[in-house]
Amino acid sequence: MRFVIMLFASLAMTVAAGSAYSAGDAKRGGKQFGRCKACHSVEAGKNKIGPSLHGVVGRKAGTAEKYKYSKSLAAAGAKGLVWTEENLMEYLEGPTKFLKKYLGVKSVHNKMKNRFKKKSLRENIIAYLATQK
Repeated sequence: MRFVIMLFASLAMTVAAGSAYSAGDAKRGGKQFGRCKACHSVEAGKNKIGPSLHGVVGRKAGTAEKYKYSKSLAAAGAKGLVWTEENLMEYLEGPTKFLKKYLGVKSVHNKMKNRFKKKSLRENIIAYLATQK
């Protein structure tokens, strides 16, 4: 009986952990999100220079209400880009490079100029964003 209980507990913890990126430190990511606050909010419907990132994980790209996206990001959304944790991980490392690859073009226009090279920083910020629903 103990084995069965331990097995279910282990399974529950695995499911709760989610993907590798949401295994980042959400609390730390909340503090690190300060780097993003000048342009983004996590408040639903509150856009700044950039769109609100409330509910961004799992959202189709280019669909935040009342925000005018660059043509390239709008095209990526029209092509079906969804902000999965994996896509966000790659995008935050190099937004322009990501969009060029996703759209299969040589040139893109994108408003996001920041690049976050440090993997743990991206993991933490994505873990934090995953809690903003």
